[in-house]
Amino acid sequence: MRPVTKIATGFVFAFGALRFNGFDLLLNPVGWLVCVSGLSQLQRSADGPFSRARSSAVVMVCVSLVAVVVPGAQSGYPLMVLPVKHVIDIADTAGALIAVWLTVDAVIRRVRPCGDISRAALLDVLRWAVVGLGALGMLVGYGYTGLNPVLPIAWFAAVVALIVVLYRSARLPYLSPIWGPTAS
Repeated sequence: MRPVTKIATGFVFAFGALRFNGFDLLLNPVGWLVCVSGLSQLQRSADGPFSRARSSAVVMVCVSLVAVVVPGAQSGYPLMVLPVKHVIDIADTAGALIAVWLTVDAVIRRVRPCGDISRAALLDVLRWAVVGLGALGMLVGYGYTGLNPVLPIAWFAAVVALIVVLYRSARLPYLSPIWGPTAS
């Protein structure tokens, strides 16, 4: 599987939900692990953009694993567990948005120098849409704005569009792990 395909598939697992008896069959930690795998293949140096994106995805593996393990509000646990769950949920959402930003930024930094300016611009717009609408969604969850029906639909559309663009970009030669910049 190509690295960018792994990243897009990881986003499907991380942001998608396929519920069965209240349990999400698309486990977020698995999605972030698939992202880590794809980002590792594209990483060239320890301080490059794919390395930073990979580090954020590794952190998200841990955070989303904790979010899966910590009991929710519907369980019979004491009320003291609920603030911990809220903090973990905020960390999970904010970390996911940061990981998306860094991942798409790394892809843009690989695409733009190769002359594919329109794809880089589209990815940049989608990155802003996913992260901006996701941040607004966090505020909606706590009652700070009144965009309840519109915001989740717009965010979902932005995530789907980003994933589709990543899947369509996977076969580009400059997004392969063996690509190297040409000497001028």
